[in-house]
Amino acid sequence: MSKLYAIAPEQFNSTRPRCDCLAHVYGNAGDRPDRFRSYDSDMTDTEWAAVRDLLPVPAWLEGRGGQPEGYCHRQMIDAVRYLVDNGCKWRSVPADFPAWDRVYAFYRRWRDTGLIAEFHNRLRGRVRESEGRSAEPTAAIIDSQSVKAAASVPAASRGFDGGKLVNGRKRHVIVDCLGLLLMVLVTAADVTDRDAACGMLERLRSRYRTITLVWADGGYTGRLVAWAKETLRLTLEVVKRSDDVSGFVVLPRRWVVERTLSWLMRSRRLARDYETLPASSEALALWSMTMLMGRRLARHRTRQVTRPRAA
Repeated sequence: MSKLYAIAPEQFNSTRPRCDCLAHVYGNAGDRPDRFRSYDSDMTDTEWAAVRDLLPVPAWLEGRGGQPEGYCHRQMIDAVRYLVDNGCKWRSVPADFPAWDRVYAFYRRWRDTGLIAEFHNRLRGRVRESEGRSAEPTAAIIDSQSVKAAASVPAASRGFDGGKLVNGRKRHVIVDCLGLLLMVLVTAADVTDRDAACGMLERLRSRYRTITLVWADGGYTGRLVAWAKETLRLTLEVVKRSDDVSGFVVLPRRWVVERTLSWLMRSRRLARDYETLPASSEALALWSMTMLMGRRLARHRTRQVTRPRAA
């Protein structure tokens, strides 16, 4: 994991330092520094201040090769957020952002190098701390969601979910007790929950050594429970719906991951799977969650500033 975002120097190299992102701070950005932020998906100044220090440091600034970016980091992030929130095509990114191919290159670099996962995980730790919890979770909830696939999704990575009657892909997610994403895996819709959970739980155990308990629904019953206990030393507790209850019932723990899946569906780009690569679908889910967590940190920051002092 790379270092945190660099602190802005007292003196800027740019002639018009209206933005404190590193591209403007060191005079590399050639775009419009005075872009007026008018979209709901744009970061406010409060949100930018809350997430700026959690951004990964560019490789060129640490002497690890590469060229300095020629576009504002904040505008690039806002452009990707606009696409995720509104579900438009890459070529339809509004003209007040940098050129669409530059935005896509930024998104692809963050996807392929793991920078979006790094940024997402740092945000999750900061949100957990703001809620009075430890940065590392001790329990999790697992579930899946089938979504229809567009014509751009190749046949090799799509399938038919006979239970949900959906031809497309399936998102397998693991969340903490606050509903924040710990892991996301996108497969063809015909991949069963138990098959996907085997690899996910193994990676979960290696990444988060503090997690010892995972809640799941009835789709994860069977030998998976015993395998997780014996091999991973992980307790997989299945929360089942009672047969005596009729109608809608909120099930303990399972409602948390169901809420997270509904959060993802609020991003129009995720309402249907349009991505050629499953890795792109996973990256967009992380981008969607960074929007939610960034806004939550901004609200927490605002409450701290406006909280009245004790007499």
